[in-house]
Amino acid sequence: MKKLMSSPVFESRIKSQDVQKSEKWLGYLLGPAGALLLNAVLASYLNVYYTDVLKLTNVWNGAFLAVFPVISKIVDAITNIIMGQIIDRTRTKQGKARPYLLIAAVLLPITGIHLFTVPVASQTVQVVWVMLSYNLFYSFAFTIYNMSHNLMVPLSTRNIEQRGSLSVFNNISSVAATGIIVALIFPMLIMPAIGVNKSAWITVMSVVAILALPLTLVEYYFTRERITEEGADSEKKTVSVKTQLLSVIKDKYWVVIFLYLIVYHIGSNLKNISLIYFCNYVLGSYNDGITQTMVSIIGGIPMGIGMFAVWPLAKKFGKRNLTMAGFVLYAIGGIVCLMNPHNMVVVLIGQFIKNIGGLPCAYVFMALFADVLDHIEWKYGFRVDGLSTSILSIILTVAGGVSNSIFNFMLSKTGYIAPEFVNGETIAAVQNASTQNAITFGFLGFEAITAFIMIALLAFLGVEKNLAKEQEEIRIRKGLEVESSSDEKDDIEASEINTEDGSNDGRI
Repeated sequence: MKKLMSSPVFESRIKSQDVQKSEKWLGYLLGPAGALLLNAVLASYLNVYYTDVLKLTNVWNGAFLAVFPVISKIVDAITNIIMGQIIDRTRTKQGKARPYLLIAAVLLPITGIHLFTVPVASQTVQVVWVMLSYNLFYSFAFTIYNMSHNLMVPLSTRNIEQRGSLSVFNNISSVAATGIIVALIFPMLIMPAIGVNKSAWITVMSVVAILALPLTLVEYYFTRERITEEGADSEKKTVSVKTQLLSVIKDKYWVVIFLYLIVYHIGSNLKNISLIYFCNYVLGSYNDGITQTMVSIIGGIPMGIGMFAVWPLAKKFGKRNLTMAGFVLYAIGGIVCLMNPHNMVVVLIGQFIKNIGGLPCAYVFMALFADVLDHIEWKYGFRVDGLSTSILSIILTVAGGVSNSIFNFMLSKTGYIAPEFVNGETIAAVQNASTQNAITFGFLGFEAITAFIMIALLAFLGVEKNLAKEQEEIRIRKGLEVESSSDEKDDIEASEINTEDGSNDGRI
């Protein structure tokens, strides 16, 4: 691969040492949209395809959809570890993570289409197809993409200001994919049209999967690993996984941010998988084209209007402090919704409050994650990008499997009834009270609980306190020119007024 990546054909279109506008708009906003859209569609609708179109809810007395996601995610976790080590050992002119975006660009559409082309055959054949296609996509294709994509911001630059900007653009891409297409266009137009018509599902999902190919290529050509380039000549020896792991588990910032990730993603995944069922059976009627759209529009307005306000606030108050304050609103919004989950007005007010609180987490997390990786490099003298991204991906995948398993188990045990496709029309049943309560807990209850846990965890994450000085020391060690831009000076000055717990004089 090293020789192949030396070809001019594969060179990044980004040549400057400073982050460029084309890098932001193409590499971090447009490029990732294809793969992130595909993943967002699958996160929201693949389980619906399994329960409502293929009708697998009661296979093996409900055990299949409860157990299979967890087992698959264990396999996925193993491949994440392997992929992380492959990335850490990769040395090419184009970086150590970016080259794998090229491979993912081809694999994502192929495996994505196979998720839905389940043959009309015996239940055993369908179950085997589902297991194989699911693992080919998540344990193989998406693992390759997700591992390399998640390293683009941490490896892009050491400039705190520029890295924060890239984090915002990167997350705008994710929010746009989920907030506009998946949360608005799909429930308002696509789902009412396709119902539980299998051939229509295959057509729509194939189009979404194919979009990942050209857009992922855009992400590859308009990103650059400047931090990897710093050690291109000197970093020949790879630190063992054991040494890396023994080092990071002793660092409280690294441990805290990963505990936070576990709690956040289990709650978030359970909410996401429950959303469609909540809108179909608790708040509105099946694929009515209105309920989910209203929840998404009103709840999503803060995500749109606040995207460019988050970073200035994070600079002023600190990324950690702003995120903590956001989770206070997050919990309040969830509690408001739970007061009357059957009332549209109450739920919309609660979702609006909740998503204002979710802004910092949505837009500045990757910058905070990158801060922790830089801190580890300063503390131990080596980077742990591959290991950390492996564990991040493991958390994302296992959390998804656990959430799917919990939700499908609740559906099966409370008597969920799948809709029928009769004479070209989708006919849905009214779910019993127990099923509605289970769906409501999945969408609202559990995540309100996790908000309080995350506030407590973030109180211990003071990594921003000395970050600017730590980055300066890293540059000195490597014999690099120390940056002295006005943005960097601002960050150093801000770090110097931080108190011992990582907060500063401007509290929110």
